[in-house]
Amino acid sequence: MKSYSLPDSQGHFGRYGGSFVAETLVHALDELREAYDKYRVDPDFQNEFAYELKHFVGRPSPVYHARRWSEKLGGAQIWFKREDLNHTGAHKINNCIGQILLARRMGKPRIIAETGAGQHGVATATVAARYGLECVVYMGSEDVRRQASNMYRMKLLGATVVPVESGSRTLKDALNEAMRDWVTNVENTFYIIGTVAGPHPYPMMVRDFQSVIGTECLEQMPVNVGRQPDYVVASVGGGSNAMGIFYPYIEHQDVQLIGVEAAGEGLETGRHAASLNAGVVGVLHGNRTYVMQDENGQITETHSISAGLDYPGVGPEHAWLKDSGRAQYVGVTDDEALAAFHDCCRTEGIMPALESAHAIAHAVRMAPGLAKDKIILVNLSGRGDKDMHTVADFSGISL
Repeated sequence: MKSYSLPDSQGHFGRYGGSFVAETLVHALDELREAYDKYRVDPDFQNEFAYELKHFVGRPSPVYHARRWSEKLGGAQIWFKREDLNHTGAHKINNCIGQILLARRMGKPRIIAETGAGQHGVATATVAARYGLECVVYMGSEDVRRQASNMYRMKLLGATVVPVESGSRTLKDALNEAMRDWVTNVENTFYIIGTVAGPHPYPMMVRDFQSVIGTECLEQMPVNVGRQPDYVVASVGGGSNAMGIFYPYIEHQDVQLIGVEAAGEGLETGRHAASLNAGVVGVLHGNRTYVMQDENGQITETHSISAGLDYPGVGPEHAWLKDSGRAQYVGVTDDEALAAFHDCCRTEGIMPALESAHAIAHAVRMAPGLAKDKIILVNLSGRGDKDMHTVADFSGISL
């Protein structure tokens, strides 16, 4: 049992987290919390989860030494945790497997989800097809445009994709609509949230399912390198891929944890999605955390080249890690992420998701200033096939 035991029984990470929801959702959240409390320690549930991760998802994902790039940079050694090699191409499937196993045990025949970059929507549609459950995915119409291939993948898997036209037509708005659906259909519907945000128990539950990433790294790095990394780096939007690799390392005080937010066109421009670097404490989507809001408390529009990072909040555990000093959070711009995307393709033969490219960009920024025996482990959270059209648009190329 880990000595690091947050959140408390009410879902608080220090002053963050909790459950700020409409009265109509209180019963549904209580029901979910009771089910998760029961099944998280149930051997049959854990065995089925482990079986699906191995035989359906393809875990464990390997760690990979970006040797040529490390030599080219002339400093620290960069390693990737290859979540891009999972079934569906990202880390999202880990959490979706866990939540759909809960949904089945709770007798919920209808699954809903929200998605930005589309990877969570694809993963949810995939597990719904795997178990023969109805699936509805909400996606901002702007994200439908820039992630058209993932939208089509969801439809091929049998999901109904609902484009959301309100607000900035991105992830925040998709989550709003999914919440409205859940309130209306709470008796027969299970909401698979895709990140470590939302009301309790979601931040804890998603973190627990995603922590398989870091748990594998704890075993793999000593075998491959002889020791644990000096730095663990991951991109942070809502924050699930980062919490997945950070959580098992929290007690390893010699390992520095670095989250990388989307600085968009620059923090000074206001055109970004860096809640931890430039936001304030507020309440969004059922939890207290750092959010992007104006002086009147209204949520402001965000910007990132990466649809998966284009969100005006962040998981409450990240807010706690920031304030406690256990993790630090930095920003990477669109241009820096694009450069890392291209360099990774051409130097290592790996096409990273634009979300992952933000983390890679910071590792590339760090490496030359560190000794050659230092190790940076980057969570390569997904593959970049979905982002080809976005990259082409920003590069002025017509596909």
